[in-house]
Amino acid sequence: MSSLLHLDSSSSRIDDSVSRRLTSLFADTWRKVHSAAGYRYRDLAVDPVPLVGPAYCALGRRLEREGLVPADAVARQVDGPDEQREWALTLPLITELLSADTVLLGVPMYNFSIPASLKAWIDRITFPGAYTDPATGASLLRGTRVVVVTARGGSYGPGTPREAFDFQEPYLRAYFGDLGVSTEDMLFVHAEMTLATIVPKLDRFRAMAESSLAAAQDAVSTLAKCSF
Repeated sequence: MSSLLHLDSSSSRIDDSVSRRLTSLFADTWRKVHSAAGYRYRDLAVDPVPLVGPAYCALGRRLEREGLVPADAVARQVDGPDEQREWALTLPLITELLSADTVLLGVPMYNFSIPASLKAWIDRITFPGAYTDPATGASLLRGTRVVVVTARGGSYGPGTPREAFDFQEPYLRAYFGDLGVSTEDMLFVHAEMTLATIVPKLDRFRAMAESSLAAAQDAVSTLAKCSF
C-alpha cells in the first residue's frame, strides 16, 4: 500500500493560503488514486513541533561519539527525564517520515526562505543515525519521493532579477539530498507572483500569477496520480 505524509507549514488559513490549497488538491487526488488508509497529515503551523532543547543536543552528541545508533535503539541510551522527553517528541516524527513513500510539503516563502514551523520540524527529525542502515550504511530514505509545493509572492525563477534571493528550493534540495533522497525523487512545484492579486502595485503581474497558479494546479494533479 502506498503511503503519503502531508505537511503544511503556512500560517495562513486555507482560504488565504495558496500552498495549502495546492497541497490539498494533491492530497485529494492522491487519495482517489491510491487509498485514504495510507494518508497521514500534519499541520506544522497549527500543531507546531517544539524547538529542540539542550537535552536533545546532549543525547545526539553522545550518540554521535558512539557511532551510528538505529532510531529504535536510541531509547536505551537516554539519560534522565529531559532526554526522555526530547526523544518522545522526536521518535514519532522520524517513524512517520521513514514510513512514507511520498512526502508532500506545503511551503510558503517567508522572507526568502522557509517558515519557522517547517524548520522546527527539520531540526527535530534530523537526529544522528536515524536515516542510515547500520548494516549497509545506505540511506533509509533512498527511494522516498519528496514533493515540495511552494507559494511565492514574487518571481524567483531562473533569469529573474530575484533568482539569487531564493533560499527555499536550494536549501530543501541540499537538506533532503544530504539525507539520501535522490535528485530525481525531489520534485518542486512553484506558484509565483501570488501577491499580485492582493497588492495594488503588483496588479500588472496578475496574468502571470494566474498562469503560474494554473500550471501549479496541473502539476500537482499530475504528480499525485503518478506511482513511484
